[in-house]
Amino acid sequence: MNRGKKMKKEGSRVTLYARCSTHDKGQDPELQLAPLREYCQKRGFVIIGEYVDNGVSGTKDRRPQLDALMSAARKRQVDIILVWKLDRFGRSLKQLVTALDELTGLGIGFISYQDNLDLTTPQGRLMFHIIGAMAEFERELVRDRVKAGLDNARRKGKRLGRRPLPQVTHDNIHKLRRQGLSLRKIASKLEVSVGTVHGVITAA
Repeated sequence: MNRGKKMKKEGSRVTLYARCSTHDKGQDPELQLAPLREYCQKRGFVIIGEYVDNGVSGTKDRRPQLDALMSAARKRQVDIILVWKLDRFGRSLKQLVTALDELTGLGIGFISYQDNLDLTTPQGRLMFHIIGAMAEFERELVRDRVKAGLDNARRKGKRLGRRPLPQVTHDNIHKLRRQGLSLRKIASKLEVSVGTVHGVITAA
């Protein structure tokens, strides 16, 4: 509790993060950064860096500037991360919760300007727990849908997983291998993948 209050004091080291997607035609990161700078000035925060992923979709696994920002956070080079909006920072609810949980563990504050979410306050931390509960609920829904789909397929007699290799093909693989053919030549001759040929031979 005290740690959160300490992070809010004037002079806290703050980094800004902004992202514009490839589909945000005409978007300028300054539209996000300008109000964030003003916010820091009003609260007496010291901006020590600005990280911008421009033209990067939120669905991308790799975002160079965000990766660099998280690296700086892990080295305790920053006290607070300030973003324009949550959807600029996290590519999914699960990834967002994971990242915020890591920052909390590192003792680093997180503020989302537009969402009015400030994890350096008790209210913000409560909101984080609610977001975490929503993420878990979302995962449970996905698991339930997948299980229901598989159960329905089984009831209809559908085979799940890979179709077994025909016995004639299985036997031919061993026959051709005994003749000295390479795995690639066997695969080409029987019109199967090299991986399939290798699997049959090694399983013998």
